[in-house]
Amino acid sequence: MPDKDLLPAEPQQEPVAPAESLPPEGEHPADTADRLENLEFNDQVRLIASIPPREAAESIAEMEKHERIDLMSQLTPDKAADLIAEMSPDDAADILVELDEDMAQRVLTRVGKRDAAEIRKLMRYEPDTAGGVMNTEIVVLDQKLTADEAIKVIRSEIEDKEVPYYAYLVDEDDHLVGVLTMRDLILARPRKMLSDLVKSQILVSVTFDVDKEEVAQLIGRYNFLAIPVVDYEERLLGVVTHDDIIDIIHEEATEDMQKMVGAASDETVDSPWTYSLVRRLPWLLVNVANSSISAWVVHLFEGTIAQMAILAVLMPLVANQAGNTGQQALAVMIRQLALEKFDRRKSWVAVLRELKIGLVSGAVISVLVLAAVYALTRSIHLAEVMGLAMGLDMLLGALAGASIPLILKELGRDPAQASSIFLTTLTDSTGFFLLLGLAQLFLI
Repeated sequence: MPDKDLLPAEPQQEPVAPAESLPPEGEHPADTADRLENLEFNDQVRLIASIPPREAAESIAEMEKHERIDLMSQLTPDKAADLIAEMSPDDAADILVELDEDMAQRVLTRVGKRDAAEIRKLMRYEPDTAGGVMNTEIVVLDQKLTADEAIKVIRSEIEDKEVPYYAYLVDEDDHLVGVLTMRDLILARPRKMLSDLVKSQILVSVTFDVDKEEVAQLIGRYNFLAIPVVDYEERLLGVVTHDDIIDIIHEEATEDMQKMVGAASDETVDSPWTYSLVRRLPWLLVNVANSSISAWVVHLFEGTIAQMAILAVLMPLVANQAGNTGQQALAVMIRQLALEKFDRRKSWVAVLRELKIGLVSGAVISVLVLAAVYALTRSIHLAEVMGLAMGLDMLLGALAGASIPLILKELGRDPAQASSIFLTTLTDSTGFFLLLGLAQLFLI
């Protein structure tokens, strides 16, 4: 019987993903990303190995941030580098910025020199700027070309470009001199010079350090599919495309909504619970401190409440109504600040508008509440106190809801950051003080 050690080794098989986790043929990378997020690490690796490298890379780029970090951090540098090399430079840069610095450097040393240099250049830009979200895989043409020459160049380069919405014309020093749509090129006469096609063009571009929210506003204003990014000397660096803008708008809306209540701006249901706890706990502690102000106000009027127990029933009504009024104004103001540049005069005119709304709605609600309280208690004085406290607190809620984001903006803070917490504290404590104070003056 032959010695087992002398037998030829059995060939090692590639890891195979479970049948139920394999993506159907032709599945979109975004759907594969959802599939990856629901697998354990070993199964994720098997699934990545079972699909073409480019599809695997695109799927990872589509994953949620925390899930993507967990997956890429556990891969070997060689495997991570293989995937990074298949990604567009902007996606690769975004992912490497998220990773531990040592891991990112180990991966970059294993990527081709040309790709690594492009990725490193993109990593130098701040993530929240035009440079941080721009794509460098664009069609760049010499302005001295003719239309038919330009089309030949595009045909030869198109495979390496992401989505050629536009062709960007530059001079010999790479200065941006014009932008042509693919339609412009197709309809142009074959021998027409590109420089002649953009002679009367009003060129719209952004510098690399412009905030990405402002970039989104510009693309929305001009209905562009992409906007060029330049340096201070007007040299073309890249473009921000509409698909990036959709992500930016989604991210900013989510950030504003979550920051309003003190949650982390990038938190999702897939975020590690410890990450969410660390981000939320400080604001919960601030809320405890703020709530103690309302409790202290109630304590001041302990005797008044003891003499008229119904006041304890009416207190939440005043505070809740004013809080809702303030939340309406707060939501409108934060949305306005997110969509437009900060204009001090226009913003404070918007505050006056909210005051008018708060005054009229407060008057209407106060009359209704006055009638309801009188019908239940048959005490006209109690009804008047309740109605007056309700109206004044709603007016204050409208003023506070519109003003808090502006005050935070003037202080250099994010207008949405925990604004709901500060608003609730103000409307609750003031509402309790108004109701109990007026009751002590006129009823006790």
